[in-house]
Amino acid sequence: MIETAIVSFTTFFATVGPIDVAAMFAALTPSATSRMRRGMALRGILIASIILLTFALIGEVLLSSLGISLAALKTAGGILLLLMGIDMVFARTSGGISTTSEEENEAAGKPDISVFPLATPLIAGPGAMGASILLMADAKGDLVAQIAVISGLVSVMLSTLILLLLANQVQKVLGVTGMHVVSRIFGVLLSALAVQFMFDGIMQSGIFLKIT
Repeated sequence: MIETAIVSFTTFFATVGPIDVAAMFAALTPSATSRMRRGMALRGILIASIILLTFALIGEVLLSSLGISLAALKTAGGILLLLMGIDMVFARTSGGISTTSEEENEAAGKPDISVFPLATPLIAGPGAMGASILLMADAKGDLVAQIAVISGLVSVMLSTLILLLLANQVQKVLGVTGMHVVSRIFGVLLSALAVQFMFDGIMQSGIFLKIT
């Protein structure tokens, strides 16, 4: 259970990117009062948590109804997470873990960003959604492991909330270089996890048995 919880926390931390989210939140709310920021942070975390928990609980069922196997999910999810991990290592932005320039421009003119772009796609982005489905599918049939996955998700959501409430301080303390260092570290870990998911998916597909 502990190993699953650590893997889940690391994966969600990398795909959500609480530090990057906090920096973006501070940049998008320069004129908001402290009370307004707290309200947006709480609403954003609540909505994002509901989205990710929904994907975690019913995502595999939805994919199964579309005829997508667990092996295919692990392989495809691993590829997606690997691409995100590579972007993080090289400090590049991508739509999987951040907003696009068009989304940033749209959000800049909104007084309340709690739903868009904070809840989604900043917190509950494609990468985090995919990770929630993948991790829960990997723990299928093991209630303890599934609880560990949910615990990892909740822990990251709480960490993100704390960083959002301290967004200005985090931005000043870490700076751009500090945030890139943290991002690169988790990018390496995410890449390794992604490759493992890909290996597991390929092995479960039975493709090598069919070849031999």
